[in-house]
Amino acid sequence: MNLNTEMDEGFPTRYWRAVGDSRVECTLCPRFCKLHEGQRGLCFVRANMGGKIVLTSYGRSSGFCIDPIEKKPLNHFLPGTPVFSFGTAGCNLACKFCQNWDISKSREMDSLMDQASPDAIARTAKELGCRSVAYTYNDPVIFHEYAVDVAKECRKLGIKSVAVSAGYVCAEPRAEFYSVMDAANIDLKAFTDEFYRKICGGSLQPVLDTLQYLKHETSVWLEITTLLIPGENDSDQELDSMTQWVVDRLGPDVPLHFSAFHPDWKMIDKPRTPLDTLIRARRIAIGNGLRYVYVGNVHDKGAASTYCHHCGQLLIGRDWYELSEWNLTPQGTCNVCNTPCAGVFEEKPGEWGSKRVPVRMYSRAVGRR
Repeated sequence: MNLNTEMDEGFPTRYWRAVGDSRVECTLCPRFCKLHEGQRGLCFVRANMGGKIVLTSYGRSSGFCIDPIEKKPLNHFLPGTPVFSFGTAGCNLACKFCQNWDISKSREMDSLMDQASPDAIARTAKELGCRSVAYTYNDPVIFHEYAVDVAKECRKLGIKSVAVSAGYVCAEPRAEFYSVMDAANIDLKAFTDEFYRKICGGSLQPVLDTLQYLKHETSVWLEITTLLIPGENDSDQELDSMTQWVVDRLGPDVPLHFSAFHPDWKMIDKPRTPLDTLIRARRIAIGNGLRYVYVGNVHDKGAASTYCHHCGQLLIGRDWYELSEWNLTPQGTCNVCNTPCAGVFEEKPGEWGSKRVPVRMYSRAVGRR
């Protein structure tokens, strides 16, 4: 089956089961969509065709771009290096505040402008000097088969794979997916089931399960992002409970990013997140024992930089996505007290900076080999 055929007929998948009355149930994520012939799941890209669930977005992307790895955000994974980023369309959550809604909520396949086979993506990333490929913009969980195939091709060329995900996925596909990933930033949207149910159309526990799975059962480098929305998930009590859970269940070395919300999609009645809220959240997290806590979508170099948790030395200075100071030894330890800094580091940081470079793909290569 070539790439054009896969796009027209859908790519075969295996995470589904027949449930009677001519329906099939998708078992990729905890939504468990039950679909009649020709019907699509909430994610829009997985559909019942011929009594089987197929992926309709295989080989099709909403765009490719070279980004700084810090934009994912990953602060402790190959700092300063360029990452080749791409996504498709659709999402398996329904967040009212979605800030990529034009991609994640798309119902028009024409929005998938670029085509590329897995090996073409890996080769292009290599040729452009990217150290990693990020599966991002929308959740890679829903284009599972495409992402896994790309990651396998990347490994052949020494390119790392980075998943930017909400972590809303079932156990079996999760294990397959993360077996080919090297790093992940998981979006922990809040710490109450009510928030997930009313605002995201999902539930909290599967995300907590994914976080614990990644930390304790894989070698994937893990960081977490929480978008703080005024009046919704930013109370002292919730922030205290969430950060204490991270310390207790994941450990003090998992970097946590608090990002500022701006009004978007179906939540335009809320104000932007004040910087004071992010700083308060950071203070609570550090007070509970987290060693690496950052603020995002705002300009605060002090709260975006990395410090030695033992002696307080500035280890990695960050000004937006630009690295300034670098005080790690080649072994990834503090150059003052020699305390290790958790992360995946090289002897020297990259020099990509804050550049964002769109890339067009024109591939006629076949898909899976």
